[in-house]
Amino acid sequence: MFDTKIAIVLRNDLQSWQKLNVTAFLSTGIAGQNPDIIGEAYRDRTGNVYNALSIQPIIVLSADKESIAAIHRRSLERGVTSSIFIKEMFSTGHDAANRAVFAEFAPEDAKVVGIALRAEKKIVDKITKGASMHA
Repeated sequence: MFDTKIAIVLRNDLQSWQKLNVTAFLSTGIAGQNPDIIGEAYRDRTGNVYNALSIQPIIVLSADKESIAAIHRRSLERGVTSSIFIKEMFSTGHDAANRAVFAEFAPEDAKVVGIALRAEKKIVDKITKGASMHA
């Protein structure tokens, strides 16, 4: 049905609240980069209106520290724009602080705890190799 795939990969040693926080942030990055994935508003039987959601499924995967670093590297090598959340962003409180701490790191020393991407299915599968379905 879709030529593309959306995947969010979380580092497997995060606490539950961190996994939820990172997933939420990374999802907004994908939506911001790809506004065409947002469908129409939802309406219930009585006419109440709710926010529009993604028209495309999003898979959530899990990977260890080394695998998520490899996934990050492969996304850069293939030129796939991704959403990234690094460990240091847990200690900030707003967007400007997130971007400031993010800018202190290069790909080889970033402590990536989450990455999200949308690309052609085969490319996403190759990039996320080593990750497994989140349990």
